[in-house]
Amino acid sequence: MLLQGDHGLSRKGPQPGETSYYYSDPQLAVTGSIAVRGKRFDVTGRAWLDHEWSDEILDPAAVGWDWIGMNLDDGSALTAFRLRRPDGSTLWDGGSFRARGGSTYVFSPGEVIFSPRRRWASPLTQANYPVDWLVRTPADFYTVSAVIDNQELDSRASTGAVYWEGLARLVDSNGRQAGTGYLEMTGYAQRLRI
Repeated sequence: MLLQGDHGLSRKGPQPGETSYYYSDPQLAVTGSIAVRGKRFDVTGRAWLDHEWSDEILDPAAVGWDWIGMNLDDGSALTAFRLRRPDGSTLWDGGSFRARGGSTYVFSPGEVIFSPRRRWASPLTQANYPVDWLVRTPADFYTVSAVIDNQELDSRASTGAVYWEGLARLVDSNGRQAGTGYLEMTGYAQRLRI
């Protein structure tokens, strides 16, 4: 398990109480099968498990967040996030990099910078999502790109939230494919209520 933040206590804002308990299990070996139109396909690969919980609400200045969890091709794992203000600026950021050998570097506030490069507008909600990012971390500068632009989830009929989450590719600062994983963006359709 990768304990995020300070031994599993992950800071999520400028106030000391703005925290969550958070652990990840990256580079999980998975096998299974899927059926499409009656035909079965065996699948194998790498997965990422996250579990996060808190009894705190987001800082009042936060409208949402941008987050990545990436399995790197060399066996490393990268997590980076930022909480966003209404004007798009960063309220708080963090994450971690765990090398293949197991040593983990936890990012300090100010060490992660998300810079949008390309956007996609949802025809359903008109939300405008950055689907291509330059993400600067202490580990490297990465380009994070959505595999498919339209990965918006509209759960207004259940939880009320509209957000974007899905598969993304990771390219390192030398332009080489470095890994794949998950990109999550909230608060673009409307302020996330938590």
